[in-house]
Amino acid sequence: MILEELANKRIAVLLSGGVDSSVVLYELVQQGLHPDCFYIKIGPEEEEEWDCSSEEDLEMATAVSHKYGCKLEVIDCHKEYWEQVTKYTMDKVRAGLTPNPDVMCNRLIKFGAFDEKRGKDYDLIATGHYAQTEIDDEGRKWLTTSPDSVKDQTDFLAQIYDWQLRKALFPIGHMMKDEVREIAEREHLVNAKRKDSQGICFLGKINYNDYIRRYLGEQPGNVIELETGKKIGQHRGHWFHTIGQRKGMGFGGGPWFVVKKDIVKNIIYVSHGYDPDTAYKQDFPIIGFHSINGQVPPADVTLKIRHTPEFLPARLETTGNGQYIVHAAHPIHGVAPGQFCVIYDADHHRCYGSGEISI
Repeated sequence: MILEELANKRIAVLLSGGVDSSVVLYELVQQGLHPDCFYIKIGPEEEEEWDCSSEEDLEMATAVSHKYGCKLEVIDCHKEYWEQVTKYTMDKVRAGLTPNPDVMCNRLIKFGAFDEKRGKDYDLIATGHYAQTEIDDEGRKWLTTSPDSVKDQTDFLAQIYDWQLRKALFPIGHMMKDEVREIAEREHLVNAKRKDSQGICFLGKINYNDYIRRYLGEQPGNVIELETGKKIGQHRGHWFHTIGQRKGMGFGGGPWFVVKKDIVKNIIYVSHGYDPDTAYKQDFPIIGFHSINGQVPPADVTLKIRHTPEFLPARLETTGNGQYIVHAAHPIHGVAPGQFCVIYDADHHRCYGSGEISI
C-alpha cells in the first residue's frame, strides 16, 4: 500500500514489545504517518506464579512508542483470551487433538476482541507479521506469503475473516528478518537485540505442559508399542503428547515416536526407531475449511501442517461442505488430527485458508 493510500487512514499499531512490531512503527513514522499504538494484555491471572514476561513486553512497547512520539494505550483482552482461546485449546486437547492457539489468537483477539474494543475506530490495524497482501483484478484482497520463508507467518493468519484481512496492514511483510534487525539496531531501538518469542503468544517462560496440567490435570494411561502390542510404560495424560512427538517420552530403548492415540481407552501408541513408516501419512482428510476471502482452492496446491519453511505439494480432492481429502506428493511426518492444514496455490504465493486435519 503506497503512502498516498495511507495518508488519510486512521492506523492502529499493535505493539508487542518485540522487535518486529517496533520496526513496524518506525516504518510508518518514516512515511510521515502518526499512528496510535496499542498493547494487548492477555497474560495469565497470577503473573507472579507464572513468571510471565508481559511486564517487560509493556516496558519495551512503551519505550518504542515514546521514542516516536506516539501515544500507547493498553487494551485488556485477558477475559476474552481465556474464555475463547484457552477454551478452544483445552477442548481440543481434551479430545486428543493438536490445537494451534496462536492461529485462533489472531482471529479472536488481535483482529477480533481488539477490533471490538478499539480497532473499530481505525481503518487499518498494523502488526509485525511476516505476511503480505495483494488486491486482484476483481478487487479481492489476498493474504500472500513473505519472501522470508523461515519467518513467514501466513499459516498463523489462515483462519482470519475477509473483513479482518481488509483491515490488516503488514508493513514489514516484504522484508527479511535480518533487514528488520538491521533497522532496529541502526535506529537504536531498545529491543533491537531481543530474542524472538517462542511458543504460544502469551505464555512467555511458562511450560506448555504446566499450562495444560493446570486445566486438565493428569490421567495416567498405558503406552503401547503399536507393532507388538507390548506395554512399554505409562503416560500422565494423553493430552501431554501429540502425534509425531519424539522428544520427552522418557522411555528406555528409544527413540520412540507417538503414532496414534486411543482417547476412549486413554492409550498412547508408539513406534520404535529413528524414522518409522508409521510416523508418516500421505493421504488424509481436512474438515471445516475456512476460505479467507471466499475463494475455493484449486486442485493442485501447496500446504503446511505446522510452522516450517517448507511448502509441501499436494492435490486436493473435494468431498463437499468444506471438506477435502489431501493427497500429498510425498509422505508427511507427524500428521495429527486437530492441526490446521494451511492451503496455498501451487506457487505458495496466495494463501486460501485452512481446515482442520481429521483422521
